Amino acid sequence: MPQLRVAMAQVDTTVGDLDGNVAVILDWTRRAAQDGAHLVLFPETAVTGYPVEDLALRTSFVDASRRAVGRLARRLADDGFGDVTVVVGYVDRVGEDARPGAGGPRRLPQNCAAVLHGGRVVARYAKHHLPNYGVFDEYRIFVPGDDLLVVRVRGVDVAVAICEDLWQDGGPVQMAGDAGAGLLAVLNASPYERDKDDVRLELVARRAAEAGCPIAYVNAVGGQDELVFDGDSLVVAAGGTVLARGPQFREALVVTDLDLPAGVTTPGWEEHVQRVTVTADAVPAYEPRASEVLQPLPDVAEVHGALVLGLRDYVRKNGFRSVVVAVSGGIDSALVASLACDAIGPENVLGISLPSGYSSQHSRDDAEDLANRCGFEYRQYPIAPMVEAFLGTVPLRGVAEENLQARVRGTTIMGIANQEGHLTLATSNKSELAVGYSTLYGDSVGGYAPLKDVPKTLVWELSRWRNAEALSRGERPPIPENTITKPPSAELRPDQTDQDSLPPYEVLDAILEDYVEGDRGRAEMLEAGFDATVVDSVVTLVDRAEWKRRQFAPGPKISYKAFGRDRRLPITNRWREPAASASLTPPVDVKTDSPLGQD
Repeated sequence: MPQLRVAMAQVDTTVGDLDGNVAVILDWTRRAAQDGAHLVLFPETAVTGYPVEDLALRTSFVDASRRAVGRLARRLADDGFGDVTVVVGYVDRVGEDARPGAGGPRRLPQNCAAVLHGGRVVARYAKHHLPNYGVFDEYRIFVPGDDLLVVRVRGVDVAVAICEDLWQDGGPVQMAGDAGAGLLAVLNASPYERDKDDVRLELVARRAAEAGCPIAYVNAVGGQDELVFDGDSLVVAAGGTVLARGPQFREALVVTDLDLPAGVTTPGWEEHVQRVTVTADAVPAYEPRASEVLQPLPDVAEVHGALVLGLRDYVRKNGFRSVVVAVSGGIDSALVASLACDAIGPENVLGISLPSGYSSQHSRDDAEDLANRCGFEYRQYPIAPMVEAFLGTVPLRGVAEENLQARVRGTTIMGIANQEGHLTLATSNKSELAVGYSTLYGDSVGGYAPLKDVPKTLVWELSRWRNAEALSRGERPPIPENTITKPPSAELRPDQTDQDSLPPYEVLDAILEDYVEGDRGRAEMLEAGFDATVVDSVVTLVDRAEWKRRQFAPGPKISYKAFGRDRRLPITNRWREPAASASLTPPVDVKTDSPLGQD
């Protein structure tokens, strides 16, 4: 049987940086060629970055993508890699010479793969299935393809598919099997979610059995706005055996040697199958090497890796060099500061303590202890004089006065960021965001929110894990133990704790998982055993806080349903769960001016 050395390059590209992405592809092709690869696979739309969203609707962008692919093919040949077959994702359009009805109207954008060899684009494939759920809206911007591409590489017939083509029954997978493909190469930009690696592996194994051939599944890695791509590229045999598996959350070249059947000779013309011979002769026999099969990270370590990568790439790709965090001595700001140090180094992190008259001494001490443990620059600016000056001009009382403290903090931290060029990190978590337990233009200010999709109970898990990880490496734990163990508090009034206004977080997070991620109604949650009064209170808060969530910073998605593009609900909305005690009053700015929670 012919042999083929396949290299999957899980690389980190940036949306719109076509020249930079081409340089990345050239560099990793060089590494693959030096490793003896015959076929090199890159992720979905690696040339343009993913997701391109409405950039695909601009003729200028699609033209630039097409030119970049042609330039890439020529550069590969000029650099001495023209004999290597490279498959890479990019954005193209339905061709002027397309068959009537093939792929829809002409000149509309398509999510494509290009096969490069000998300085030319020798074949192209357009994605068939365009996802239109969750964070995806490809059906809105792309036109689907309908032909299967089978390229003969070193005597082996390799079929090509793109991401969602694998998730849908039939289509390119079945066509690849019917066409007698020896290998199915799938280019992916599949975002990270908790436990998704297990789902992907099961899917790839099932599809490999259906196609009757191994599948090489290459996935992107890196952060793009609120998405994190985790790599975890796979090669799975038709029988389900994992032949190779790459790392998570870092760029890598995943190389495997495969024994594959020789290409088939198909008489006549096959409808919707495009066959292109790139190299007909098989590779002379060689000694195969053992492939690396890495195991996925444990759950909490995996989440930590996703948060660090998402934060690092958001800072780097948006041109920032440093971040500023308001460190209160509480668990959320401590974890955010620790994540920032892991992502970009403590020398690029500024922590600022902004104590008020209600800030406890232990919180001030914990904030300073955090800075000493992590090694970032630490400053303290007491806000009481600023709050008193404001109240001397504009008399506020009660909740408005409490929230003024948070807004003075927000103004201060943003002013310093503006003056010194930092990116401000918001510290609110998903539980707070769900029920509106944060002050708009106060502790919710920031350009990026690392904990936006992290429920409070997971904040504690991550903090404990990070400290244990440090101890296992002989390092000092970054987060003070007192910060982890003390009751959480906004400290906007004497002796305040979160549980004055909210259910215990383990109860709150369980309800939120059902209501937000599971889309379960009140009756279903009561059947699950939740207290009716607590359910009604939490549901009311979640429904009323939609307007605040719309104004919140982006943050990395780690769950099945993150706030934002995953969960799209109207702000002006009078629907309430039947029998729930929610009122139909207009939205209010809440941190204590609602039945539960604090603005």
